[in-house]
Amino acid sequence: MNVTVESTGALERRMRVEVPLERIESEVDTRLKSVGRTAKIKGFRPGKVPAKVVRQHYGKQIRQEVKGEIMQKSFGDAVTQENLKPAGGPKIETEDDDGKTFAYVATFEVMPEFELKDLDKIKVEKPEVEIGQSDIDDMMLSLQRQRATWDEVKRKSKDGDRVIVDFTGTVDGEEFQGGSGTEIPVVLGQGQMLPDFEKGLKGIKAGDEKTIKVKFPKDYHAEDLAGKTAEFAINTHRVEGEILPELNDEFAESFNVTEGGLEQFQKDVRENMEREAEQKVKGDIREQVMEGLLEKNSIDVPHSLVHEEMHSMQHEAMQRLGIEDHDQAPPIENFKEAANKRVRLGLLLRQVIADNKITVDEAALRERVEEMCAGYENADDMISMYMSNPQVMQQVEPMVVEQKAVEWLIENGKAKTKKVSFKDYMNAPAS
Repeated sequence: MNVTVESTGALERRMRVEVPLERIESEVDTRLKSVGRTAKIKGFRPGKVPAKVVRQHYGKQIRQEVKGEIMQKSFGDAVTQENLKPAGGPKIETEDDDGKTFAYVATFEVMPEFELKDLDKIKVEKPEVEIGQSDIDDMMLSLQRQRATWDEVKRKSKDGDRVIVDFTGTVDGEEFQGGSGTEIPVVLGQGQMLPDFEKGLKGIKAGDEKTIKVKFPKDYHAEDLAGKTAEFAINTHRVEGEILPELNDEFAESFNVTEGGLEQFQKDVRENMEREAEQKVKGDIREQVMEGLLEKNSIDVPHSLVHEEMHSMQHEAMQRLGIEDHDQAPPIENFKEAANKRVRLGLLLRQVIADNKITVDEAALRERVEEMCAGYENADDMISMYMSNPQVMQQVEPMVVEQKAVEWLIENGKAKTKKVSFKDYMNAPAS
């Protein structure tokens, strides 16, 4: 077997492989003899068909099969011989036989080879979230509002009230889609509606009719309304005041806390807040590490892997959106940038893991499963079920290995902590 390789791009390779024709002919002859023993051809008894007739009937098909198998085998042997690591399947073009050799050209991309650099310069700011009594109080108030009732009041509306209104919106005197509603409840101060609309509902009382002007933001999701000013005719049915339930054992029971009463419920609330904050901290730190890793290490990535990831992301989007018809799927090009980033990160992390021989044991896997099941009432049962399910653990293990790699990068980079309140941290806008 004769192999020559040339680079036709940063990662693209063009490999020409020559295989002695006698190797193909020998295998074809062997298979024709085998077929001849059982071939059923009209006019001949089984096993008595002349070799020439067998070749006429089956020769072309068998030759194609043999060529395909030899190409597959020789391609694998050739990339091993040339120490190449294909990133995807090759594009194969065969050449005409010259009577001595069978030759083909395989064009494919290879995995990039690189050395990681500047890992010690990756900067990470680790939020240290402080949960104070005021944060607990705010959370309890939020939970009270989930169980709140409403009573009609005979006064003008204010923040915290719920107003029940009919409205009809027009732009340049014309009504628009989605611009009207009947007996719509709006809680003032919660930002349910556009600022101008909500502002216009403050200070109204039952029976009031008024028209308010509302300016739509320039980046409003409905393009035909973005940046325009609408007029809304308002008819007020009633104004309702919020009645919060008392903080007592009965309130705790409404959230399925059957033992320990309100005291236990507040402990549970704190633990949930701590867990929620911890998950967000882990996500934020991971994002910082990933961005730092990308920034310090620019590498070429195979187009084939990016295209494969684009298809995967498109499929994920279809599942999220409940789309079954592929013709209705978001355009695949929409995912190109994100897919490229995913592939780059995957290759970089794989190198971090390989260079530092990062592995995980059962204890680490169990810790991750315990985190996943912490919010369930029957957490112990869920943990046992997950740990005994090989398919689930096959999905968990890569996540744990990645987390170990992130921890390694933090330990070997430039990390510092920053104290932040629960309220400020959890309500911070997404960057």
